[in-house]
Amino acid sequence: MSSKSVENSIITDLGLAPEGHLKIDWVEAHMPVLNKVRKQFEAEQPFKGLKVAISLHLEAKTAYLAKVIQAGGADVTITGSNPLSTQDDVCAALVEDGVTVFAKYNPEPKEYKELMIRALETKPDLIIDDGGDLVTILHAERPELLETVRGGAEETTTGILRLKALEKEGALKFPMVAVNDAYCKYLFDNRYGTGQSVWDGINRTTNLVVAGKTVVVVGYGWCGKGVAMRAKGLGANVIVTEIDAIKAVEAYMDGFRVMPMHEAAREGDFFVTVTGNRDVITGEHYDVMKDGAILSNAGHFDVEVNKPELQARSQSVRTVRRNIEEYQLKDGRKIYLLAEGRLVNLAAGDGHPAEIMDMTFALQALSLKYVNDLHNSIGSRVVNVPYELDEQVARYKLESLGMGIDQLSEVQKSYLDSWAEH
Repeated sequence: MSSKSVENSIITDLGLAPEGHLKIDWVEAHMPVLNKVRKQFEAEQPFKGLKVAISLHLEAKTAYLAKVIQAGGADVTITGSNPLSTQDDVCAALVEDGVTVFAKYNPEPKEYKELMIRALETKPDLIIDDGGDLVTILHAERPELLETVRGGAEETTTGILRLKALEKEGALKFPMVAVNDAYCKYLFDNRYGTGQSVWDGINRTTNLVVAGKTVVVVGYGWCGKGVAMRAKGLGANVIVTEIDAIKAVEAYMDGFRVMPMHEAAREGDFFVTVTGNRDVITGEHYDVMKDGAILSNAGHFDVEVNKPELQARSQSVRTVRRNIEEYQLKDGRKIYLLAEGRLVNLAAGDGHPAEIMDMTFALQALSLKYVNDLHNSIGSRVVNVPYELDEQVARYKLESLGMGIDQLSEVQKSYLDSWAEH
């Protein structure tokens, strides 16, 4: 145990560490890709002498990523990216392992923000962000802390949208790698990870059957595709709402009904928002929903389901089960909101499966090394994960599964490279 990490950290209870260690040990045993990256980092020490600040959903898989970066020589500080997804026992275990932690489960909003700022006050050289929170604080509130930051990596669709807006204004001060846009992230994490973990969170929270119910999936990006696919697998009748005509046609051809939200609102038993935008379920929709409709969000911020407009239509609000708030409307109907409208898969569950986050966090770790190696030449912009890193993670994954793939012969390569051969 590092006395420095114990003295500097702000957590709930160091005595919770034993249970946290068990959780971290479990995911480590199921993250073979990240284990290979760890061996690489232990040998190369790419972050030796550097400080790294991480803001992610602070549970066991994230903790293991922090330990892998620490194994690469970094002095690691970590904070949460959602007040309801932080696990106090995992925080305690990380502190015992020498990571500085500024995080607690469900702090007051002001304290939650202060804990993020404390992580940035360590003056990191590199950052890993989730939703653009660290970047926003650095640029909008604490610009004096920008001077040490070489660059970083962003985890989410929401964060990349914020980064690109900052870049468009010419205000971004360091390079950020768009990890969310990598193949080995969105094809697997967003689709299979979100699809499974959302329904894990909903099912364990509500203990209600999905089969035969109508599920409205709001947004048909990669996350929406996964949520809809798993809902169908559970026996639900699935409706998709979209603003993008191409994605709407895709949802239709995938076998789902497509309609505007004001129509879907009348039919849904379960609603899952996955847009990255705000106010996709609002007052006009509450006005026509069924008695007993269940609302949940799997986008980054708790703004997709408009809570003030739901509150304004309610005569009473009470917690009926953990992570379920019952809003009784003035006409007597009841609408249920899961996890306060925050990420249902993390606030009411354990997040994506370890084998899925194995690939995403391997990309995070390798992307952090990439931006550190080339930060002087990349410039202050948002950059994609190099295809070589994407492919490296996929190769590691195949190896862990005991699978191989074919390779092109020299003749085949020549054929593909030539316009004259036929």
